[in-house]
Amino acid sequence: MVASQSLKTTESQRILEEARHIMPGGVSSPVRAFKSVGGGAVVFDSVSGSKAVDVDGNEYIDYIGSWGPAIVGAAHPEVNAALTEALKKGTSFGAPSALENQLAKMVIDAVPSVEMVRFVNSGTEACMSVVRVMRAFTGREKILKFAGCYHGHADMYLVQAGSGVLTLGLPDSPGVPKSSTETTLVATYNDLESVRKQFENNKGEIAGVILEPVVGNSGFIPPTKEFLAGLREITEKEGTLLCFDEVMTGFRIAYSGAQGYFGIKPDISTFGKVIGGGLPVGAYGGRKDIMSMVAPAGPVYQAGTLSGNPLAMTAGIKTLEILSRPGSYEYLDRITGRLVAGLVEIGKECGHAVCGGHISGMFGLFFCEGPVTCFEDVADNCDFDKFGRFHRGMLENGIYLAPSQYEAGFTGLQHSEEDVDRTLRAARKVMQGL
Repeated sequence: MVASQSLKTTESQRILEEARHIMPGGVSSPVRAFKSVGGGAVVFDSVSGSKAVDVDGNEYIDYIGSWGPAIVGAAHPEVNAALTEALKKGTSFGAPSALENQLAKMVIDAVPSVEMVRFVNSGTEACMSVVRVMRAFTGREKILKFAGCYHGHADMYLVQAGSGVLTLGLPDSPGVPKSSTETTLVATYNDLESVRKQFENNKGEIAGVILEPVVGNSGFIPPTKEFLAGLREITEKEGTLLCFDEVMTGFRIAYSGAQGYFGIKPDISTFGKVIGGGLPVGAYGGRKDIMSMVAPAGPVYQAGTLSGNPLAMTAGIKTLEILSRPGSYEYLDRITGRLVAGLVEIGKECGHAVCGGHISGMFGLFFCEGPVTCFEDVADNCDFDKFGRFHRGMLENGIYLAPSQYEAGFTGLQHSEEDVDRTLRAARKVMQGL
């Protein structure tokens, strides 16, 4: 049995109470408020390796890793050392830097579909930008997305979006005009027939199809190979661009991203998280003829003061260097597979309906029988109340999981076998008491 650590949260509560008066909801991103799992959130003070420490001194095994970027471990000494040297040269140039070339070449060499890259500052910015490019390239206006897939908070995407929007019970956000979403079409993930129907009803009008090649914003939902192959076939036939939103999956489920892992080549892709090594970053890239539409090479305008800043480029370069070392993804797959298999086995032994899965260092656990193939399966079948109690119990036993049934979890190279052992011991105690 694992004894529950004494979860003193006095300082976290004080800071969050103050924050509620000066920031909306007391947070800078909605899911951090623990709205969907109940109980008070905790305020982090430091992170290192696979661990996080809050302002009250409680230590946790961290399975969010800054929501994905900390794949080599938080505050990795090699990344920090590279950043320390880069800081001596300045934090922002607002001018071209050789570091941009270096990271761009690493992305191009790794990802099958990418021939040119544009760096931006966030995944949201990257996803917002590709819509403009897809529309300009095709001369069409409509975009097809999938229910439960989240592509940032730009107006055109906040239609049946995933993650924080779902957590707060806001399938559509107030403040988004109808004119911004009337050209956004929605289909069901892993359901090619729903895609075909949208193309039949909007013949010759769809500029692009965008999706998370592995869903991480409705929980962890992998695609079928047939689904991705079918999307590629349909879009090629219809003259529509296919965009993989690899902000979450890029360099996480494989060095070549989801497109390399599944062997499906999109026309254009978005990236973020891992390629910045923990610093704010985003990117989009694809075929040269498409990317040549972007200013100043072409007429599609997009700009950003801090885009390609030297610190984010430095952290990304070092992170990708570490990930490219032999055995990295094999280790991630082994450690994550053991974690998820153990959680599912313990849940079932304790009499709960549970299912889960993983690819490399990305995973999910659902409180339902499964299988889970799309957002509707999560929304209609999962026990959200039980997940909330499980989340709180794990937190009180020193395990920090994503605070929403609609979020994937992440492991990193610095998660150890002992971390998994501790997690599974805690899970057995918590599951027995649910």
